[in-house]
Amino acid sequence: MSNERFRIEHDTMGEVKVPADKYWGAQTQRSFENFKIGTETMPEEIIRAFGYLKLACAKVNRRLGKLSARQEAAIEQACIDLLEGRLDGNFPLVVWQTGSGTQSNMNVNEVLANRANEILTGGAGSADKGVQTDATENRSQSENALNFNDPEAETPLHPNDHINMSQSSNDTFPSAMHIAAKLAIETRLLPAVDDLVDTFRRLEEENADIIKIGRTHLQDATPLRLSQEISGWRAMLTENYAMLLNALGPLSKLAIGGTAVGTGLNAPEGFGDAVAASLTELTGTSFASDPNKFHALTSKDALVFAHGAVKALAANMMKIANDVRWLASGPRCGIGEIMIPENEPGSSIMPGKVNPTQCEAVTMAAVQVMGNDVAVGMAASQGNFELNVFMPVCIYNFLQSVRLMADSINSFNKNCASGIKANKERIEGNLKSSLMLVTALNPIIGYENAAKIAKYAHKEGITLKEAAVALGMLSAEQYDELVDPQKMV
Repeated sequence: MSNERFRIEHDTMGEVKVPADKYWGAQTQRSFENFKIGTETMPEEIIRAFGYLKLACAKVNRRLGKLSARQEAAIEQACIDLLEGRLDGNFPLVVWQTGSGTQSNMNVNEVLANRANEILTGGAGSADKGVQTDATENRSQSENALNFNDPEAETPLHPNDHINMSQSSNDTFPSAMHIAAKLAIETRLLPAVDDLVDTFRRLEEENADIIKIGRTHLQDATPLRLSQEISGWRAMLTENYAMLLNALGPLSKLAIGGTAVGTGLNAPEGFGDAVAASLTELTGTSFASDPNKFHALTSKDALVFAHGAVKALAANMMKIANDVRWLASGPRCGIGEIMIPENEPGSSIMPGKVNPTQCEAVTMAAVQVMGNDVAVGMAASQGNFELNVFMPVCIYNFLQSVRLMADSINSFNKNCASGIKANKERIEGNLKSSLMLVTALNPIIGYENAAKIAKYAHKEGITLKEAAVALGMLSAEQYDELVDPQKMV
């Protein structure tokens, strides 16, 4: 016989056994049992976004006289418990559930209701760890929430009637998506990009006097400064930063107040505006009620747009990391113009081998983000009539992308980029041996004559200067005057 302890909860479909040590209720338990699909659970960023949203809604409902001061205070403390991690372990539902996210909304509602009731009674409440599987007392919130229209009545808080008051899953889940997405970009991704920009700016200053050969099509090209090459990397990131900032505006618009289909049924007039204002105060970042709730409920275009900016960052990080690992290739038989930190052994069989592992990690993360972009776009295209029903998979992929890019950029910055050093000897050797310095002669002797010098030098294995003199096109003194890398950058 199992020693696991349960309590009995019920919803409109009947009674359900719920683990006695958990705060969730009947609807969460049904979803937990009915969707044994994958291992991907609802992202913690969404749960935290719901914590902010439910707190803001409770504050507004209190101001409107729909909740008593004690009820609002209990809900507020429960939300704080959620936000500070004290309710972790109570949100078990997988991403692969109802496409509206209703079950996760109810998961949060049930957990907050049970925790708030515990606070109100000053005891164990409906999450009593001592209730046995054969208990006859029914602690279901839906049965006990009598007189819920009376804000002063000291009845148990109900997940639907109090925590979800003036709301619907159809406006809370898309609102939580935007809250989570905006906070993730602002608090995780933008600082990571900014730090790497600072690193590249420092590397530019340190390498301003180093002239190296350029490369296009993986072939030798005309020279440039190492600092100029690095400035290209920095500018990619500053452009991406601006793109991400531009994406925050649409994410600031929330569906809250639209309730089931966008009409705002059962929500007081101005509820969405008031909740958005409260969220702005609670989170420290601006939110507004979307002026067209019919758009807010069914369209996920703001997330598509924002994820496009994340994908653009991924594309640039792919390019930067590839540049770094190419330039650091070697140490003796590659390009070897820069040196990167040696963090760990690179081979189980080749002693002394060190690989560009941070570059590989960030490029793999970039590939995942590019794949996620397809999923986000496809999910957003499935808004039928008044509601999109691909929301969990949409926000799961979005938040994974932001998390992966922020973490991989931080790791790349700390463990690779910050330790980049120029290999001056290799850079100088490559510069002197390059055939593309001949480009400087185009205005003097013409493109075709310059090409003859380059081809002759390559064929004979001699320098450009030797080839120019041998072909009788320039004297040694003239060549030295015209072909000066310092004048070509």
